[in-house]
Amino acid sequence: MFKIYMNLMEIFENLPEFINDQLRSIGINVSSWVGEVIFAVIVFLLSILLGWIIYYIFEHYFSRWAEKTKTTLDDEIIRNIKKPIYFFVIIVGLFYGLEQLSFLEPYDAELTIIFAVAQILLVIFIITRVINVLLNWYAEKIAKQRKKVIDNRILNIFKKFLYAIVYLIGFLFILHTFNIDLSGVVIGLGIGGIAIAFALQNVLSDVFSAFSIYFDRPFEVGDFVAVGEHSGIVTKIGVKSTRLQLLQGEEMIVSNREITSSSVRNYRKMIRRRVEFIIRVAPNTSLEKLKNIHKLIEKTIKKVDSTEFDMVHFREIGSFSYNFEVVYYINTGDYLKFLDIHEKVNFALKEAFEKEHIEFAFQARSPSSKQLE
Repeated sequence: MFKIYMNLMEIFENLPEFINDQLRSIGINVSSWVGEVIFAVIVFLLSILLGWIIYYIFEHYFSRWAEKTKTTLDDEIIRNIKKPIYFFVIIVGLFYGLEQLSFLEPYDAELTIIFAVAQILLVIFIITRVINVLLNWYAEKIAKQRKKVIDNRILNIFKKFLYAIVYLIGFLFILHTFNIDLSGVVIGLGIGGIAIAFALQNVLSDVFSAFSIYFDRPFEVGDFVAVGEHSGIVTKIGVKSTRLQLLQGEEMIVSNREITSSSVRNYRKMIRRRVEFIIRVAPNTSLEKLKNIHKLIEKTIKKVDSTEFDMVHFREIGSFSYNFEVVYYINTGDYLKFLDIHEKVNFALKEAFEKEHIEFAFQARSPSSKQLE
């Protein structure tokens, strides 16, 4: 295999001279560079043909295969990289074509640098397009899952951050093509990065916390959350801070770093809420009525929509009442709906007890000094 490769390379190198010999054999007296130019044109045309074949394969085979998959991610990646790859092949073909021209040998180093920089820029362009496709696909996926339009400001900042890393790496590669010693540049970037990180550590911590909130999705705008001792509705998720509309009405601004480093309770994500309370029955209630209270409470709660009865027990005999412990679930995570349904249950229990002539008990209060007088 290696021998065949060496033979092909030898034929490839001698092809310009072979073209000159063929032209001279038919009576055309040409200089040596004519064969080189013809060969360079042939190489360039072959690169165009090869690039078109690759583009055709992407267009008619890879694209059709991608259409059969469930996701649109592969379709978008193929659509965004097929043309840059086509131009990449042409640039490589043009470089190898010009390399065959002997009269350009004095400029060989300059041509190598120019085409190396062109290839690096094209690769950077391809990588940034793939990053853009991946992040847009992720944003659309999250929007479909949440069934609403999401705020892409943090995603755009993250996209620019990735672009900056790609550009920086590309810039270092370009410096390397100019034979510039990168040790000093890398050390300078390292020291500068450390200095900037120390100076902006709080800001950077909030920014990275914003990325964590965006990708982890512990809460969204409109969710009712509790952060520490404060509870409220999330009104805005920014790059540095998150804003909450508290129940008292004021707006509270919390740094993203503080949110990610503390416990956050998100009530919006609750599927159902557990309700537990005590019903106190008057001490003059008969034993027969006390025994029927279990079924009465269970039947009443089950009649209310979006409720799920759990249990009721005659818990204790109090000083001024017979106490029943009641537990049931409300199948909603919305706090206002929870209050509305719980209110319906309370009204229904009051109505049911009045029909059965069962009175509620109230804890007796000690008489005041005025009452004793």
